[in-house]
Amino acid sequence: MAFDIEMIKQVYATMSERVDAARKITGKPLTLAEKILYSHLWDGTPTKAFTRGKDYVDFAPDRIACQDATAQMALLQFMQAGKAKVAVPTTVHCDHLIQAKSGAVADLKHANSTSSEVFNFLESVSNKYGIGFWKPGAGIIHQVVLENYAFPGGMMIGTDSHTVNAGGLGMVAIGVGGADAVDVMAGMAWELKFPKLIGVKLTGKLSGWTAPKDVILKVAEILTVKGGTGAIVEYFGSGAISMSCTGKGTICNMGAEIGATTSTFGYDESMERYLRATDRTDVAEAANEIKEYLTADAEVYANPELYFDQVIEINLSELGPLLNGPFTPDLSTTVGKEMGEKATANDWPMQVEWGLIGSCTNSSYEDLSRAASIAQQALDKGLKTKAEFGINPGSEQVRYTAERDGILAVFENLGATIFTNACGPCIGQWARYSDPKNAPKNSIVHSFNRNFAKRADGNPNTHAFVASPEITAAIAIAGRLDFNPMTDTLINENGEEVMLDEPTGWELPPKGFEVKENGYLAPEEDGSHVVVSVDETSERLQLLAPFEPIGKNLNNVKLLIKAFGKCTTDHISMAGPWLRFRGHLDNIANNTLIGAVNAFNDKTNFVKNQLTGEYDAVPAVQRAYKAAGIKTIVVGDHNYGEGSSREHAAMQPRFLGVAAVIVKSFARIHETNLKKQGMLGLTFANEADYDLIQEDDTFNFLDLNEFAPEKQLHLELVHADGSKDVIALNHTYNDAQIEWFTEGSALNLIKKQNAK
Repeated sequence: MAFDIEMIKQVYATMSERVDAARKITGKPLTLAEKILYSHLWDGTPTKAFTRGKDYVDFAPDRIACQDATAQMALLQFMQAGKAKVAVPTTVHCDHLIQAKSGAVADLKHANSTSSEVFNFLESVSNKYGIGFWKPGAGIIHQVVLENYAFPGGMMIGTDSHTVNAGGLGMVAIGVGGADAVDVMAGMAWELKFPKLIGVKLTGKLSGWTAPKDVILKVAEILTVKGGTGAIVEYFGSGAISMSCTGKGTICNMGAEIGATTSTFGYDESMERYLRATDRTDVAEAANEIKEYLTADAEVYANPELYFDQVIEINLSELGPLLNGPFTPDLSTTVGKEMGEKATANDWPMQVEWGLIGSCTNSSYEDLSRAASIAQQALDKGLKTKAEFGINPGSEQVRYTAERDGILAVFENLGATIFTNACGPCIGQWARYSDPKNAPKNSIVHSFNRNFAKRADGNPNTHAFVASPEITAAIAIAGRLDFNPMTDTLINENGEEVMLDEPTGWELPPKGFEVKENGYLAPEEDGSHVVVSVDETSERLQLLAPFEPIGKNLNNVKLLIKAFGKCTTDHISMAGPWLRFRGHLDNIANNTLIGAVNAFNDKTNFVKNQLTGEYDAVPAVQRAYKAAGIKTIVVGDHNYGEGSSREHAAMQPRFLGVAAVIVKSFARIHETNLKKQGMLGLTFANEADYDLIQEDDTFNFLDLNEFAPEKQLHLELVHADGSKDVIALNHTYNDAQIEWFTEGSALNLIKKQNAK
């Protein structure tokens, strides 16, 4: 039986009425995304049509999922909200704080030792406030959610950008900052600009070496890392229906890499099969009763150009396996000859040192079984892996079932290391080097979703390429980046030329899923007696103090850094070893913007302190400004804040005294996070004004006292020589978000409202 089945039935009980009302109000057939959005309005039954990409709308999500790294700050904030229990079903999953090094048993033991303080805190807070808790080793949040909580037609938010994985089961699941999650936990509405809609029509059928992963690698090539910003991507067509549920999840998962709000598929038989296989027959039967409401209206898919803002068509029968990278997930290359030519031209290391399979993107039973079929061929044909090989199962249920069925033994017989059911290398939790900053240039191939510089192992010289599990396995065996398993031969131990056959696998385990201990702890019905304590001397956890309002008299503001080029949340607040401080704002603030490139000297973590004229680390300079009572701004390039949903990338600058972030364009989640923390997130009205910003500038906000929706702000730039420029700045704040700024943060406003 499913978790929260009564909640799911209630969603279904109101869905048909609300969708019918929305169809009548809009006067047109509806996409699946629209059906889910209109059926989850905070005010209930729709009474007006919303304009895509313009109207801010209040929604009522069905549930929340949090991973351990971001849950710390989210729950520290929730503890201030004055509530006895979360208002909607919520779960916490311990998957980020487990470092991959030696193997599952040793690594989990080490994590439980070194992070016990954090795990105990999360468990006690969960128990107190009615939150389901998944212990370390239980699995990666998004795989566990797909197996246990996702349901067709539902709306979920999660404190991780890859929450979108649940779109594989027909949800609208969206990654948010912890402050957004706190709003919903506290019984408030969740606000989102009504998304635009991108339709992806899939025709043909996947076969041979081509996998669902290749679909999203192709979409990333087409749309780039920001092409999906502000939009929901909805997949449909015969090719979509022919795909497995977990394959759909893979595609939705990496939608985060194109900036999409989320991605989703209409309910079909593959989803029903998956629900029944994961002991949720009750959900499948409830969904079947309203299945026409759990996919788009037929007219939409018949004439998609009339109903989507953009339509892409991909013939799966013509799609081949791809490798995306290095350093960005949208640089797509066909395996084999094209990759060889491109690698040679760009001096990418041809030898592959590691092949890694797993992460929330590709760690299902199907993924492991298909990759294992390649590994078994290597054993049968006398081949050994030329690269090292690592496997992260997605959940304890997947791991236990794969072990029972002999899949893990195949990998182990080939010399692979089985890591814990956790994120591991995908998020930088990988003890690959003792000194990653000075590690050598090398190439790795993995089935993860992100491949930014230093992402996996902290080494800026690691060239990481994203591929399907099957291609990852083949390239790990060959040890070469330009290997094409469809055409190339390998020399085995006997000196014979052999070829790898096409991968095979199981959509679902033939003998069913099985698990002895899934790692779930249910909260007490009444947690009022549970005491949550935080040691004042702790280096890992720190109770929060409310932010003071920045105010509307912002003058004599200094420049902290003008960031050049890509500035992701990894550059603003790095993961890896810094994960240990995710619950301690003061300590983690010491990594603020240390990865951003200073536009004035092309160096990282080296900016000018205008008070002394000396250069120092970004956090040190900012702390000097804070001590002097001086506010600062950060200037950035396009798609600033791309990547993970971590709100620390907004909270840390706010804590240190940054008042505004001014950029050419924002990644969606990060812009919202800045707003939630009571900061100014602004964009240049004229992108060329970025070039006017000089290293010794002082800034005056001329009309912040007139801060209003759709009204430009103006900034005076006072240069060191006394000359001045005035530039116009755009923003997307509405009245409610301006109130967050006025009160100092969204949480401050919640506390104020709860105190009434």
